[in-house]
Amino acid sequence: MKASVRRIGRDFEIGELGHESWDRADEICVETYWSGETAPAGRHFSARLLWSDTSLYVRFEANQAEPLVTAEIPNLRSKTIGLWDRDVCEIFVAPNKEDASRYFEFEVAPNGEWIDLAVHQLTDRRETDWEFFSGMASAGRIDSNRVLMALKIPWTAFERMPKAGDVWRGNLFRCVGTVPGRGYLAWSPTLTTTPNFHIPEKFGEFQFED
Repeated sequence: MKASVRRIGRDFEIGELGHESWDRADEICVETYWSGETAPAGRHFSARLLWSDTSLYVRFEANQAEPLVTAEIPNLRSKTIGLWDRDVCEIFVAPNKEDASRYFEFEVAPNGEWIDLAVHQLTDRRETDWEFFSGMASAGRIDSNRVLMALKIPWTAFERMPKAGDVWRGNLFRCVGTVPGRGYLAWSPTLTTTPNFHIPEKFGEFQFED
């Protein structure tokens, strides 16, 4: 799996979910669960990725054909531990394509709640830096039958900045609905027995382009 990350010359506020810059980005459509099985159309989502001299931009657009699973009073001031148990879209990013076991996890909910984590996936366990601070900004909007969510992550979060032609590794996900029918969608299916997004060897490629 490979996706292009298009460069923009000027930054904009992440709350501008309809900003014209998003039209420059390729649309990455996700229609499969982590298992590779096709998900119902009401759960499909797409993502668009952009980059500038300062930040990585990600916008998710998701079909919403079932009741939302979100907090009644959103916490927008700090990361929300356990956000993955609600409706969220996620991006995992590994800046070093030669070592995808070290990556960053970013999540955003339809109401704008967010979480950022630094992860090291080992063969027998996963080490997570719960105190990691990326400085990211988030936004969300709920329409009648779709939700929009976006993230703006400064390069300082990764301690490096890409250049045109560079390839980073990563994946895109969505968690939606309630158990027992909760859905776990993945751009690059992880193909595990039970839902598990933390499979670096299944990460796709994000190629940065002008």
